[in-house]
Amino acid sequence: MTESAESTTPVLVEQRGHTLLITLNRPKARNAVNRDLALALGEALEQAEHTDSVRTVVVTGAGDKAFCAGADLKAAAAGELGMTEEPLKSWGFAGFVKHWISKPVIAAVNGFALGGGTEITLASDLAVAADTATFGLPEVTRGIMAAAGGAFRLPRQIPLKVAMEAMLTAEPIPAARAYELGMVNRVVPQDQVVEAALELADKINRNAPLSVQATKRVAHGITDGAVNAEKEDWSRNDTESAALIRSADAREGMTAFAQKRAPEWKAE
Repeated sequence: MTESAESTTPVLVEQRGHTLLITLNRPKARNAVNRDLALALGEALEQAEHTDSVRTVVVTGAGDKAFCAGADLKAAAAGELGMTEEPLKSWGFAGFVKHWISKPVIAAVNGFALGGGTEITLASDLAVAADTATFGLPEVTRGIMAAAGGAFRLPRQIPLKVAMEAMLTAEPIPAARAYELGMVNRVVPQDQVVEAALELADKINRNAPLSVQATKRVAHGITDGAVNAEKEDWSRNDTESAALIRSADAREGMTAFAQKRAPEWKAE
């Protein structure tokens, strides 16, 4: 693929043996999610699910600095994330966080993963992180919340009080600490993160595909492509998030961020 083609393709998809390697390809925007990226990522997961020769998926980011910086704020402000249209409405943020497939998905976190980047990691089955990677949910500094699953998934994947501190203070979690907490499976040098994820995928690929897929469905409680146990979580999440988005503090948070100044909260 030529350099010009790569620069206009939001997601790169390449099958390596039995693994589908998916690369978020907006490095100049720190691989932030807009509608085109979300749709392409969701379609890539569908390709993996319905291709018999694909047994695992690895998701990574282009470049050596960012895995995913979360939502593209310009696109979000313009209503261009596509979250109210199908199939993105069903698939969730980035076409990913509610998009349950039977094939195991490994996040290869090649750089910082903040906000939605952390939520993509939490929605993956396994994760390999570069030693330079950082995780975090900084939404409270913007007057909003981690509404792509982070607010309820992080406290279930690491100790509750540690998760609460991370979410309420918005302080980042370095890769080494994420490994200690069990948030990621491996931490490797930055230039080895994709290969390490592919090696982990290969270990899975050696096993019986139908057994692996059944195990994943039972482990997560997946029935007909959905996790019913999360239904109430998403309902509560969406209600709270919608109320926050309408608040004066949310407007102030976004404005302050754009103007590069400290926000002035009014709790209204």
